[in-house]
Amino acid sequence: MADLPDTSAGVNSPAQPLRRKLLVSGCTLLVLPVIPSLAHAATILAVRTWPAEEYTRVTLEMDTELKAEHFTIENPNRLVVDIDGLNMSRAISDLVSKIKPDDPYIRSVRVAQNRPNVVRLVFDLKQAVAPQVFTLKPIGQYKYRLVLDLYPKVAKDPLMALIKDSQNDPLAGVLESLAQNSPDTAAIPSVKGQELPPAVQERSEPSAPQLSGKDRPFLIAIDPGHGGEDPGATGRRGTHEKDIVLQIAFRLKKLIDSRPNMRAYMTRDRDYFVPLGVRVQKARRVKADLFISIHADAFTNSSARGSSVWALSQHGASSTTARWLAKSQNDSDLIGGIDLGAHNKQVAEVLLDLSTGQQITDSIKLGTRVLMEIGKINDLHKNHIERAAFAVLKAPDIPSILVETAFISNSQEEMLLRNPRHQQKIASAILSGVQDYFSKHPGMARRA
Repeated sequence: MADLPDTSAGVNSPAQPLRRKLLVSGCTLLVLPVIPSLAHAATILAVRTWPAEEYTRVTLEMDTELKAEHFTIENPNRLVVDIDGLNMSRAISDLVSKIKPDDPYIRSVRVAQNRPNVVRLVFDLKQAVAPQVFTLKPIGQYKYRLVLDLYPKVAKDPLMALIKDSQNDPLAGVLESLAQNSPDTAAIPSVKGQELPPAVQERSEPSAPQLSGKDRPFLIAIDPGHGGEDPGATGRRGTHEKDIVLQIAFRLKKLIDSRPNMRAYMTRDRDYFVPLGVRVQKARRVKADLFISIHADAFTNSSARGSSVWALSQHGASSTTARWLAKSQNDSDLIGGIDLGAHNKQVAEVLLDLSTGQQITDSIKLGTRVLMEIGKINDLHKNHIERAAFAVLKAPDIPSILVETAFISNSQEEMLLRNPRHQQKIASAILSGVQDYFSKHPGMARRA
């Protein structure tokens, strides 16, 4: 039996005694579904890491599906992953160099051949984690993927993150008061990325926050589409949708935060993947007044051009193109990668048709005003709001729109999207539409 990376003290401890010791000590063990043994070792095609405050993802892309076992160890914290059907290679060794010094969860990683056809990964951790390990079938540009998601044992609360981001804000105290009085049953991402921690699920709901209308700032949830493993659409010049929409989102956030009594919250602020249901959960947790998802269209016909704004439809898409676009956006979960087996019922319910008629009516009013403003700085694909069953628009209590800023598949519009000045114009147009909506919406105007 070959030596393996140290998971305890010695560098070359025998594998079986160590395994028995670890299992007896109560470590966590998960065996993925058994897959028939392979006649030859798999080939690693790529290794990618996506560090973020919410969680760190490590992805191994390979030419065939494999099975893996993992367990965690404390004092010090480590994650051990044994991958069956794999031999050491240059690609798997490159994982060591891909761990970034500022990774919130991984300090370093060690890789070695544990025994024939089994490679062991030992992640030295900066904090205790609740790992989620699963495989993904080929989809889009990807072959088989083994995904390691390292979540903190206590889920990051988006409302507390908002308060931290607003520490120097004169309205920070109001936001903190909102957090203290906010119902704990509000949905937040869990250690598995799609479900609530039991401690949150079981708490009773306290009374709603007692804040006067003029004290609480308008809060706009900005949702930059895609991210991480999911690049979104890609233009001819190699421009990724996920990068462009994040830049526009930052510009919009800066504009919103500069307004009196308005604040912005971003569902992601770095290049990492956020499941669609979690995006909705985050907006609800921070009690957002509006939800704006930002995207950049792509279509099979490269001549398609123009901006568009979308609202939710409960009765089918408004056109064949709308149906195609909604499906391509809703496939983000499959491309970005979620463990469907662990998909929690509470999050699944968010993605059902829970939206109220009033929410959709308000969404159309908001979208109409944003579309009018965008039409002043770019051609419109359609001069009216379009409708489709976008999963990310299904918050039952928040007016929600999806803005397709332009067709990234159109070479001319791709150049516009890459231009910082045009990005700023898009952000300004969205803000103008939001301000117009607030000024004309009776329920919101009380706090203007």
